[in-house]
Amino acid sequence: MDPETPKAAELSLPQAFLLLATNDQDGKPAVPVFALRTALAGAVLAELELCGAIELQGKRVRVTDSPASTSVEHELELIRGKSRPHSPKRWVSMLEGKAEVQRVYDGMVARGLVEQIGEKHLGVFRSIRYPEKDHGPEAALLQKIGAALSTVLPASAEPAPGGSDVPSPDVPAAPGAAPAAAEAPDARTTALIALLQAAGLLGKLFPAVDKVRADELAKDYWPARAVEDELRLIRLAKEEAPAV
Repeated sequence: MDPETPKAAELSLPQAFLLLATNDQDGKPAVPVFALRTALAGAVLAELELCGAIELQGKRVRVTDSPASTSVEHELELIRGKSRPHSPKRWVSMLEGKAEVQRVYDGMVARGLVEQIGEKHLGVFRSIRYPEKDHGPEAALLQKIGAALSTVLPASAEPAPGGSDVPSPDVPAAPGAAPAAAEAPDARTTALIALLQAAGLLGKLFPAVDKVRADELAKDYWPARAVEDELRLIRLAKEEAPAV
């Protein structure tokens, strides 16, 4: 990998999601366009939440007072500029769109993650594709996600009754038992797994994924839940639309 190529940990969540959601060879989305746009909007919310710029208070997304450096400053200003707070699902519906996808792809092109290829018809760009330019960053992402999905947390890592942070005493492993992993997946990897699952991509990337394990990691993650709610409404509207 080129020394200047960003590693998985240096990618924003929107970039990481879009990289995994784009076919390496032909540069086309690996999911329907509406699912791509919706899940990417959720990734923007997740990025802002992880960097401490926003938080969920009750049922509304609110900007925090904490200074935060983020790659999605444009989207943060949109949220900050609203006169009243909105629900996560409402923000997903407001952020999803072609312009948001284009903005993230442009940043990925600038960083050398993908290349932009336009197909012309009668001299006009008919479609634009983004095939992968360097597989290193995506390989690193897949490795981290695969490790997270196969991680088995030791008993001492589970929360004690009553919400106490005090770990349980170590219990000797039974003879011949497989060693448990020492650490839980980091928050960024967990968020990415939840978004991939919401978009219907996790099973495509990891066909043998343990669905129970994936559900545990994605459970109650509000940006991903907002994506699922919005996608449910979009699919319902498509089903109810009269055939032309």
